[in-house]
Amino acid sequence: MFGLTALELARIQFGFTISFHIIFPAITIGLASYLAVLEGLWLWKRDTVYRDLYHFWSKIFAVNFAMGVVSGLVMAYQFGTNWSYFSAFAGSVTGPLLAYEVLTAFFLEAGFLGVMLFGWNKVGPGLHFFSTLMVALGTLISATWILASNSWMQTPQGFEIINGVVVPVNWFEVIFNPSFPYRLAHMTVAAFLATALFVGASGAWHLLRGNDNRRVRTMLSMAMWMLLVSAPIQIFIGDLHGLNTLKHQPAKIAALEGHWENKPGEAVPLTLFGWPDMEAETTRFAVKVPHLGSLILTHEWNGQFPGLKEFAKEDRPNSTVVFWSFRIMVGLGMLMLLLGVWGLWLRWRGRMFETNLFLRFAAVMGPTGLIAILAGWFTTEIGRQPWIVYGVMRTKDAVSNHSALAMSTTLIVFIVVYFIVFGIGTSYMLKLVAKGPAESEHEPDDESGRPARPLSAAHDQMDMFASAHQDRKG
Repeated sequence: MFGLTALELARIQFGFTISFHIIFPAITIGLASYLAVLEGLWLWKRDTVYRDLYHFWSKIFAVNFAMGVVSGLVMAYQFGTNWSYFSAFAGSVTGPLLAYEVLTAFFLEAGFLGVMLFGWNKVGPGLHFFSTLMVALGTLISATWILASNSWMQTPQGFEIINGVVVPVNWFEVIFNPSFPYRLAHMTVAAFLATALFVGASGAWHLLRGNDNRRVRTMLSMAMWMLLVSAPIQIFIGDLHGLNTLKHQPAKIAALEGHWENKPGEAVPLTLFGWPDMEAETTRFAVKVPHLGSLILTHEWNGQFPGLKEFAKEDRPNSTVVFWSFRIMVGLGMLMLLLGVWGLWLRWRGRMFETNLFLRFAAVMGPTGLIAILAGWFTTEIGRQPWIVYGVMRTKDAVSNHSALAMSTTLIVFIVVYFIVFGIGTSYMLKLVAKGPAESEHEPDDESGRPARPLSAAHDQMDMFASAHQDRKG
């Protein structure tokens, strides 16, 4: 397929499937915590706005949660089908970590999810709130185990290689490897940011369409507060994460900065834009800011860090890709901070809900949190290459013995099926968002006493369309 090798196709396939998957858990993590806050505010203030928002967003959460589970199943199978040599080599570490995620997080979420979604009028308020908190906690525990596994692949420790396979000798060091705290914090805050942008864009979109009520305004207001708090925190965490990466993966930092070599006694400039040329070993059309690279990455005016030329060619990540994926992530982060600060200014002026330019900006920014997560993931994973376990196992030694034809066929099947299945799911979820939190949405149960279902909104829309059709016939 397009002259690609089986290894390249396997990497593309894994990247494609995990790019779909990572979107849904990110929103799940953020929405679960958002629902816990909404229910806590409802129990505290008894303001029906928070209750109605809870019922509205719980439907969207349920659809998103289901798509996350389905897309996640594929990832587990791919380790065995496409990366069997990796599984045989490092499965004694990654296998238990993923098993712990199922035994703790998934079981916790599954145990309380039904009560959370369908038990509003079936159990007491305390138990229902506890169930919501447990689901939110489960999403965070799930992220913890997944990121522990991924972080170990980035900065492995606590193991020995015996008879050609990895054997864990210190599980504390395996889990709490050097990059784990930074990755966990970075991903969790990224999930909160992505959810805040999603919720805020929903509120802004409804206001632009004239659907102005307290529920919509509360959505936008809470989202802007979260954005204002989380964006600066994420920038701070990103700085710490960068310093940690420089210490443990200096080639990745050199690649994402497009930095090739140091000159004696000279500071490293920050290359804002350019085109890293891997063959010519230079960054073409570079726009640089003197000393800024040194200040950001060494916190010294004339500090230096290794350039790509200090690493063997076969050990260099693809700078052309990670240079731009990193800048997309950082650029979107700056726009998020701008949106939060602008919202604060308009809130102080009493014009946040009436300024159309701001509302359009907030609506357009809706998907940028997820785009930034994908860009950050590309930076992290492609920047680790050519290693699947950094410094221990190369990616080319991890792939299964499949032909390029087999990998091409399965990749095409994945693309077709994913766009159909998750396209339909995403379209339905966006229809739920477009429906908006109405005042009539006081209780999640209908008069028959049956629990409300996430798909109930679809029936409401079908009834609306049927009524409109009858009116036209009349």
